[in-house]
Amino acid sequence: MDILNISHVSKSFGSNQVIDDLSFSVPEHSVFGFIGKNGAGKTTTMKMALGLLKADGGEIFVNGEKVRFGQNTTNRYIGYLPDVPEFYGFLTPGEYLKMCGEITGMEKAQIQERAKDLLALVGLESVNKRIRGFSRGMKQRLGIAQALLNQPRLLICDEPTSALDPVGRKEILDILHAVKEHTTVLFSTHILSDVERICDRIAFLHEGKIALKGTIDEIKNIRKGDSIEIEFFRPEDAKRFLQIQETAVQTERTKVLLSGNRQTDMLAVMKLLAENHIFIQRLEQLEPTLEELFMEVVRK
Repeated sequence: MDILNISHVSKSFGSNQVIDDLSFSVPEHSVFGFIGKNGAGKTTTMKMALGLLKADGGEIFVNGEKVRFGQNTTNRYIGYLPDVPEFYGFLTPGEYLKMCGEITGMEKAQIQERAKDLLALVGLESVNKRIRGFSRGMKQRLGIAQALLNQPRLLICDEPTSALDPVGRKEILDILHAVKEHTTVLFSTHILSDVERICDRIAFLHEGKIALKGTIDEIKNIRKGDSIEIEFFRPEDAKRFLQIQETAVQTERTKVLLSGNRQTDMLAVMKLLAENHIFIQRLEQLEPTLEELFMEVVRK
């Protein structure tokens, strides 16, 4: 089942069309990466899914129920972490979660149990200092705990790892990966290494539309085996190969790169090397990275 379904949604601000006939769905119990450069419309899309912005056209469904602007009935299924979460700085993490639980009508025993479990999950179980003294990473971890307090079916995180150091990013990604057993995670980002690390499925947002979507493997297979890299023992061997294979490009003194998209290309290269008695250290068919694919989409 798809926990989130966005169908033919459009949104403009004045004459600026930010979202243009956008459609994609998020399967349950997946980690879904919503990728796009800054200003692509990722936050706008998330706010429409939360009913905080009115779409100009199209429909959004959460857990099979239609999202309606200005109403929050579907938000009972959602936990939300904005890009810069705000807190009452005079509270401790436990006090803050207790307050949030009381506001949403949770029972006292349930609040205590959930707060204890969630603070342990995000590594704040032994932290009793006031939130005003928290680092950016600690605030992000507390924000995830708060977003998970009501056991949502869908956790939406807007740029959760932006502005964090490598340790802080790893901590947040580990948490998001761990919670997918209990909830679905949708997070927006422009940090593609984060996506490759934990996401099951992704969608590239460009100029208000989805340019690519699918699993990591499906998207990489679009250009699988896009190039072949050969490393030679000696620079003169590389030069000799370039003379007999004009389509190759020298990238280093002993390395060349040539385009190819079939296994037969690899066999043809090996045959050419053998016929000309050229010895090599390494022959590798390279797969495209998400960064390469994303830059290709952006340049179109």
